[in-house]
Amino acid sequence: MKQASLAPRPVARPFAPRAIALVALCALPLLLAAPASAHHLMDLTGMKPGVVSGLLSGLAHPILGPDHLLFLLAIGLVGIVQPFRWVLALLGCGLVGNALGLALPGFPWIEPLVALSVTLTGLVLARRLPPAVLVPAFLLHGYALSGAVLGWEPTPIGFYLVGLLVSQSLLLLVALTAVRGWRRRASSGAVNITAGLLMGIGLAFTWSALVA
Repeated sequence: MKQASLAPRPVARPFAPRAIALVALCALPLLLAAPASAHHLMDLTGMKPGVVSGLLSGLAHPILGPDHLLFLLAIGLVGIVQPFRWVLALLGCGLVGNALGLALPGFPWIEPLVALSVTLTGLVLARRLPPAVLVPAFLLHGYALSGAVLGWEPTPIGFYLVGLLVSQSLLLLVALTAVRGWRRRASSGAVNITAGLLMGIGLAFTWSALVA
């Protein structure tokens, strides 16, 4: 009779705390999502367009919009291997989108399309789409973000765009360092759960934008 092996059985690793934190990060914007709510600092403070208010509004706008914030952070999850080049490419597309939004406002369905881009990142994370599709998606975000300053004077608009560029740059750098670092260490199960959450939250954002 063979003696039973005394070697300890491998213990399944628990769902890592960082994975739980990321899941919470994905779920939080869903709780904050409300049709046409506080995407703009001016809506919260009642400030008039000016140099300071334009700069502060540009800095805060990507953070106050949960769909924009989640999209920027989720970019770090999708296997991008050249962060600096990607930051330049995405920010360049964002600026092109800003210019198009100021020159040709009124593109229909822009908010639902921006919300749907969160689902797009989930599909990229699930390897159903290539990361390159995020480039035109970022252009849509830039277009949508320019709508907040239509009718402003050129100087406040300029400072708003500067604040927007700084805010998005910092968020992208966080996404492409800290978030991407978690992605490299995460189990396949945690990545699949996160991809599903992104797709589900993106669809919820899209529905919210459609019924607003």
